[in-house]
Amino acid sequence: MRKRAENTEAKSNPSGNLETSNSKRTQINDNKQIVAKRSTYAVLALFVLAMNGAWAVYHYQFETLPPPLSLEHVGKRGFSEYEAMKHVKALTQFGPHPVGSSALERAVQYVLAASEAIKKTAHWEVDVQIDFFHSKSGASRMTNGLFKGRTLVYSDLHHVVLRILPKYASEAGESAILVSSHIDTVFSAEGAGDCSSCVAVMLELARGISHWAHGFKHAVIFLFNTGEEEGLNGAHSFITQHPWNDTVRLAVDLEAMGIGGKSGVFQAGPHPWAIETFALVAKYPSAQIVAQDLFSSGAIKSATDFQVYKEVGGLSGLDFAFTDNTAVYHTKNDKLKLLKPGSLQHLGENMLAFLLQAAASSDLPREKASGSDNIAGETAIYFDILGTYMIVFRQPFAKMLYNSVIMQSALIWATSLFMGGFPAVISLAISCLALILMWIGSITFASLVAIVLPAVSSSPVPFVSSPLLVVGLYGAPALLGALAGQHVGYLLLCSYLSSAYPERKQNLSSADQVAIAKLDSERWLFKAGLLQWFILLILGNYYKIGCSYLALAWLAPPAFAYGLLEATLSPLRFPKPLKTLTLVIGVSLPFLISSGMVIRLTGTLVGTAVRFERNPGSTPEWMGNIILAVFVAAIVCLTLVYLVSYVHISGAKMALILTTLVLFALSVTAVLMGLVPAFTEDTARAVNVVHVVDASGIYGGEQEPKSFISLFSTTPGNLNKEAEHIGGMVCGKDKQLDFVTFSVNYSCWIDKDVKIGWEVSDIPQLLVEHDINKESRITEVSVDTKVSTRWTLGINTEEIEDFQLKDDMEELVPLGGKSSTDGWHIIQFSGGKNAPTKFNLTLFWVKNRTPKEDRWKENLLLKLRTDVDRLTPQTEDVLAKLPPWCSQFGKSTSPHNLAFLNSLPVNF
Repeated sequence: MRKRAENTEAKSNPSGNLETSNSKRTQINDNKQIVAKRSTYAVLALFVLAMNGAWAVYHYQFETLPPPLSLEHVGKRGFSEYEAMKHVKALTQFGPHPVGSSALERAVQYVLAASEAIKKTAHWEVDVQIDFFHSKSGASRMTNGLFKGRTLVYSDLHHVVLRILPKYASEAGESAILVSSHIDTVFSAEGAGDCSSCVAVMLELARGISHWAHGFKHAVIFLFNTGEEEGLNGAHSFITQHPWNDTVRLAVDLEAMGIGGKSGVFQAGPHPWAIETFALVAKYPSAQIVAQDLFSSGAIKSATDFQVYKEVGGLSGLDFAFTDNTAVYHTKNDKLKLLKPGSLQHLGENMLAFLLQAAASSDLPREKASGSDNIAGETAIYFDILGTYMIVFRQPFAKMLYNSVIMQSALIWATSLFMGGFPAVISLAISCLALILMWIGSITFASLVAIVLPAVSSSPVPFVSSPLLVVGLYGAPALLGALAGQHVGYLLLCSYLSSAYPERKQNLSSADQVAIAKLDSERWLFKAGLLQWFILLILGNYYKIGCSYLALAWLAPPAFAYGLLEATLSPLRFPKPLKTLTLVIGVSLPFLISSGMVIRLTGTLVGTAVRFERNPGSTPEWMGNIILAVFVAAIVCLTLVYLVSYVHISGAKMALILTTLVLFALSVTAVLMGLVPAFTEDTARAVNVVHVVDASGIYGGEQEPKSFISLFSTTPGNLNKEAEHIGGMVCGKDKQLDFVTFSVNYSCWIDKDVKIGWEVSDIPQLLVEHDINKESRITEVSVDTKVSTRWTLGINTEEIEDFQLKDDMEELVPLGGKSSTDGWHIIQFSGGKNAPTKFNLTLFWVKNRTPKEDRWKENLLLKLRTDVDRLTPQTEDVLAKLPPWCSQFGKSTSPHNLAFLNSLPVNF
């Protein structure tokens, strides 16, 4: 009878799994209940391991720097940070040195003298050529990016160009590698990071290269340019005017979006040769294509000289940047004391190894790329692992690899659903719903905090000086929301799976059925994480997104671990709790590859909060917080989806909830009580103090121009506390300013004693010289910028079809090729002390135009802002009273401390 019972039970098991049948029979005979539970301590330990592991990866990958070396250690041919730091100290002692300043002239002369010293000590078989290049007037138009819709005009710029090549190999001069950075700074910063550190690295590299170059097959050109901060003008003038420009085959740009740390490659290509060579020889490789994807998408509002080398010069190459402490970018805190030891050594040794390999190589790309070249299919995907090893592969291989994984994954999913039948399809649908609920919960919880935070804290961005606060303020609620949303899906799965497989109910108690449903639900949640990354891999592969390798990393190892240790295609086998080893094996590699980079990106995003308001007062105070909160929530949902699925059958839910609530409460308490200041003297709020002389709207009239001191900020939040420090200021939205390149809708101002420090003769003039209105209307306007060699002119493209700009000597902006943004084309001009100040503007009106007067911008035909690097007495007084946690912020579109506004109406 017993034998017959066993046979009957085996036949009733469709999977044919005798072990499962025996296990079920043993449980029933022994009257034991199936247990669906995981150790609380194991789950909490996994979370602690994940958090600490991620931080350890970040620290090793981005904060571990090589020791600085002296000249005695490296000799004539090596790179010494101690020698490079001498140049940084010398350049920063000049203070801020923007284009047109005497300080910049002294900085350029210093670089010229340092280059002459390199020439004197070079190897006797090496030819070191120095050109003190004075660029004539020029104009550039970028087709996309930050300067789209603008013409960037320059004049009277000086650069130092240093060419190093073998003395007895003349053919080496026919092809060259360009290494470039800029000497000039913004008016508000001494520029220790941006970019005196880059210039210093180049000078020390040139010293070392001058003892290696006798064995080179190509020349190395070091370009120390000026005008970068005003619109990439130095790079454009070299690539269009210098006699050596036709010899350049590869361009390397050194930049800074912070100060110090590891300088990594954040743009490469379009030809992959440079990044492949760098990966081959770099001693401390640091490069992430994720940064390139973000930069090219426009998410990071910035531009570098590398854009000129690619778009105008048709060159491939590498773009490096320092990104530590990005909150100090273009502020007073870009100073020497914040430059970490080892930063220059890291970049210098990497660059020296790259240049030695590239300059001696026979494989250097010989031809420049053009827009018609089909290089896109050969672009490189690259990333480093722990700053120690670098992986590079080309797009065709990536496509083959991704397609292979996608096809195999699709086949496994299809087979699994076919074997599981209708219940498997419904279970998959519910697990996808759980995934969606997880995202909704995470984003909702984090976003609610982001909206409420500005209303209860002293600053909308209280985390700028202490980025770790973001973990408690946004990471904790994001995790709670993800857990809550996924748990709702888990409960729905349990409810469905309890009755989904009738054959499982035979000889099972209701408690056992519930336990099995819980175990099955956990597995479906884990597999939903796989599905999430599977979809992202498909999308990334289709759109050829460089960072799609992350989707592969987060899909393949967890899927392999699950298939090796857990998976079965039979829906009737009794599930067991997922093994902890499955999770450890599955996510170790993805965490190793991505956690450091994720922390670095989050820190960079936190730092950019100080300059989030491109048009001050135009966006809600919580907008920047929402962006940061959604980013953090997305990171939680993407990287912790597998780990969160382990929580639901454990007793760790309450402990996890309490821990995150305590972390959140402590962070909020620190903010509300002011225990952690939003800004410090070293991490300052970005503000601008401008003496505005507004003569717009009085064309042809006798009225006096309006004059006042304006205080505004690119950092979200009101300026009440700052205004109290200064005294006598009124804050609000009453004085809305149009600075041509941006607008100020909220500011503080003072109009007492504001007629001191400027003359009526300083006000720029726009005069209509001729206006011919026949078949097509043509208007000639004279533009006199008076004392300013830095100005911005907006031209209304709703009225003007094309225009031409000339100075007394030559044509600066020819006809054709214009684009616009928001109905305006912007001319940005910057030049040295001898740059012209008088221009002739010829306007060609739109034919058969219909006059419009329903919007304010159609009332103006031209609007002009001129900037003067001069401190009036009242401005000087305001700056002296400015709180120490504030710093002026400089960029190519912002005015100096004295700005004059003028305009020409449409109906002049």
